[in-house]
Amino acid sequence: MPHMMDDFPLLMSTLYDRAVRLFPTQEIVSVESDRSRVRTTYGETDDRIRRLAAAMDQRLGLGVGDVVGTFAWNNRRHHELYWATACSGRICHTLNIRLFPEQLRYIIGHAGDRVVFVDPDLVPLLEPIASELPVETFVVMGPDASQVGLPNAIAYEELIDGVEPMSSWPELDERSPMMLCYTSGTTGNPKGVAYTQRSTYLHTISNLANFSITSSDNVLPVVPMFHAAAWGYVFQAVTVGAKLTYPGPDLSPAALVDLFETEKVTFSAGVPTVWLGVQQYLTEHPEADVSSMRAFLCGGSAVPRAMIDWYWKNRGILVQQGWGMTETNPVAAVALLKPHMADWEWERKLDVLETAGLPVPGLQVKIVDDEGNELPWDGEAFGELLIRGPWIAAEYYKDPRSPQSFLDGWLRTGDVAKITPDGYIRITDRAKDLIKSGGEWISSVDLENTLMAHPAVAEATVVGVKHPKWQERPVAFVVLRPGAQATEEELVGFLSDKVAKWWLPDRVFFVEEIPKTGTGKFDKKLVRDRYADVLMERGDG
Repeated sequence: MPHMMDDFPLLMSTLYDRAVRLFPTQEIVSVESDRSRVRTTYGETDDRIRRLAAAMDQRLGLGVGDVVGTFAWNNRRHHELYWATACSGRICHTLNIRLFPEQLRYIIGHAGDRVVFVDPDLVPLLEPIASELPVETFVVMGPDASQVGLPNAIAYEELIDGVEPMSSWPELDERSPMMLCYTSGTTGNPKGVAYTQRSTYLHTISNLANFSITSSDNVLPVVPMFHAAAWGYVFQAVTVGAKLTYPGPDLSPAALVDLFETEKVTFSAGVPTVWLGVQQYLTEHPEADVSSMRAFLCGGSAVPRAMIDWYWKNRGILVQQGWGMTETNPVAAVALLKPHMADWEWERKLDVLETAGLPVPGLQVKIVDDEGNELPWDGEAFGELLIRGPWIAAEYYKDPRSPQSFLDGWLRTGDVAKITPDGYIRITDRAKDLIKSGGEWISSVDLENTLMAHPAVAEATVVGVKHPKWQERPVAFVVLRPGAQATEEELVGFLSDKVAKWWLPDRVFFVEEIPKTGTGKFDKKLVRDRYADVLMERGDG
């Protein structure tokens, strides 16, 4: 029977070569470590990418399958590293710049990074531990490395200078790893996930089919390139020939809005705390022109309904909630409205947009109870969310903890969810963040989102703390908007007609800031640990 070219490998170099050939003049804008703005094109960058790939072989001695660490912001050289490694068969290991030194030591050693590329302004973070790392060479991502305290340091521009560009890419095994991403490691050592050529190719194509980006777009990834491959947007943008704008080290709302305005950005992606900050800035600067922006993809933690509402009503920007994990390569669901919802009233649309969304085509999901029994998609039953598909991890990289998270071909996400009859995933909470009070479950996510709908509240997180009678009770931590005022009684009253009475927080604390994890999420573990006995001390009963 006739068949197709089923053995044609799914390689990132195929997507890359097409983009460079068809869109050589498309622009890449990059904010550098010194805050200068550099403009280049796909064609000009292609020459540098091919010289970098050749230099990895000729000057660094890196072969196919060797691991290359990156310790960098979102910028053009990081972009070049993404593509030079992907196309030439090296493995790009993106190092989270916000990890503690002991975590960096662990993942650099665990992954086997032979070379680490580091942005000039991040060198001081590595200098104290450099001598303890099994790294052969440090490449400083700039023109000069003479003043850095890193062993065997060479400047990036010196590395690629005078090298003959790699003319053609090797034909790789599509199942070979091309990127290593590690979880943020809130408990125990971070766990590594090896993204393969095949998984990343399929993630790229399926996500583009699911939520369109075209060559007319200008994509600005705020989500760090050191976190879950910038959610794949470096690969997606290049695949379709879109303009790319890299924000570099200054991720302040003022700097981001300036880029949105001056570069006419159309699409961006980042965590809720970023967009809450931008919302506050735009409220204070109504003259800012962000009319080019059509949508944000927002994920990493639950997106406040009030924020989705504000952006649409005030700026005409659609906030699309996405859901995923490092283990899902990473985007696995997006909250897209179905055609029959087009005529719904806005409040009803918000009910859909505030969910984690529909699974991306190619993936399968289910929810199960504690015994592993599958639960119905009725919008009421809730259980652990499981997922599988061609770009979902099947195991952790060289880690004995894999059996805890992978079961019968499914990834156990650790998220507790409901699924509506329409197929929308509604994350109730992380399993570890659910609050069990007197034998009943309370969703910290629902409480947080409701609190953040209060006009005085900028940020809110809710955790369960020990209680002498009820085992656990919710306590809220709130950051007020600049100049705003609110009392504990006022906020509890605001919640009282929106959630069950027994869900109401026992205390509301006003804080200057809520601690964040290395990926910008609220660090609930730290908050829980810090305030573990706050209700015990009061003798609440």
